[in-house]
Formats: sequence, C-alpha cells, structure tokens
Amino acid sequence: MVLLAFVLLVLVLIGLSGLRVVQQYERGVIFVLGRLTGAKGPGLFWIAPLISRMVKVDLRIVTLNVPPQEVITRDNITIRVTAVIYFYVIDPTAAVVNVENFLQATTQIGQTTLRNVLGQSDLDEILAQRQRINQTLQEIIDERTEHWGVKVTVVETKDIELPANMQRAMAKQAEAEREKRAKIIHAEGELQAATQLAQAAGVLSTHPSALHLRYLQTLADIAVENNSTVVFPLPLNLVEAFVNPQQHHELYEGQRKRE
Repeated sequence: MVLLAFVLLVLVLIGLSGLRVVQQYERGVIFVLGRLTGAKGPGLFWIAPLISRMVKVDLRIVTLNVPPQEVITRDNITIRVTAVIYFYVIDPTAAVVNVENFLQATTQIGQTTLRNVLGQSDLDEILAQRQRINQTLQEIIDERTEHWGVKVTVVETKDIELPANMQRAMAKQAEAEREKRAKIIHAEGELQAATQLAQAAGVLSTHPSALHLRYLQTLADIAVENNSTVVFPLPLNLVEAFVNPQQHHELYEGQRKRE
C-alpha cells in the first residue's frame, strides 16, 4: 500500500512537471524528442514531461544598441558611428529553428550593414541625409533578418564622431557661410534703401512745396536736440526787407503802380 502511494505520488509529480505558463507577450516553442511540434501560448498548458522541451521567445520590441563602428566614408574621412535598432519577433518558430541566437545575429548584421552603407556615402550626405540613410539601413537589415522571423521596424544613427581637424574645418566653413549671408542681407538692404530714396527724390523734384515742407521738418527735428546750433540759408529778398525797409517799400509801390 505504501509502495502504491509512493508510485502515485511520483506519477503526479511527473505529470505536474509538464505544466507550463507562458506570458501574454511570450510564446513557447515545443520540441518532442527533438522534433518541432509548434508554438503555444499564452496561458497555461501541458507538455509531455521528460521527452519534451520548451523554448520561450519574447515577442516585445527589442532595443538593440549597435557598438561604435569605425567607418571610412567615400571621401576618405574616418568617423565613429553608433546606431540603435528596433525589432521584434513575428515568427517564434523561425527565430528558434533558423538561427542559433537571433539577438546576436541581428547585432552582427547591424554592424556590417552600418559600415557598408555609410562607407558608400560622402560625409556631407551622412550629415545632411540621415533620414534616407536610416531608411536604407532598415530595409537592408529587415530583408536579411526576415528568414529568422525577425521584423526590423526602425534603425537610427545616434552619434557621429568626427576627427578634431574636420570639426575645425566645418566650424570655419559654417562661420564663412554666416558671414556670406550677413553681407548679402546687408547689400540687399542697401539696395532697397537706395531704391526708396530714388523714388522719394523723384516725388520731391516734381513737388517743390513738398521739398520745402521736408526741409522745415528736418529743421524741427534738429532743434529738438539740446545745445544745437542750426545754420540754414534764407532768400536774399527776405533779408533785404529787414535791412532796408524804406527801399523795399518803394520797390513794392513802384511794382504795384506798374500793375
């Protein structure tokens, strides 16, 4: 009787050892006597103990940092580039059967693809067209990992380290470009100002009264300043009227009689 109870207990324990729990974001790839039977999950299920093996595969998006890579660009400039790859498993069976370690394999593919793609581009293209390069990297890596049941969604180049002499050269180039834009803007402003002055001169030449009004307005503006001495011309006939009023009166009377 005791022996029978012991045997039953052993059988129960062996049976319970076949229970497996797989999370919502996981799948369990089952092998029975070394033969693939499929993927199960999520939840609780039972597999034959002693003759079965289960490999869990995480289906969540993985953020994979690509180590810094020494890259020689097409214009023979050595740079160090780091990147990050976002991917997830879409076929857990292929991720277990077709590749030994899909994480390590994806890392290696990311490194070699990064060096190859950047090595075919100039430095200016790498700095100015990072979005296009990232798209190219994503397409190439995704095509190579498709057989492993891995889907690459995004590839981003994070840091691009330039040599010190190249940084100084680019700083000088940027400074020269800023000075060029400043001179162009200044010249355009001078051209607009000259055009406006020419138009104003044309208006004043056709309306002498406007010129006199502008002259008086300028005098008023100058007089606002403290300790200012203003020298301006007066018509001679106006001055003579104050210096010799009698002669000016006689001339005025003679002119009136002639009229």
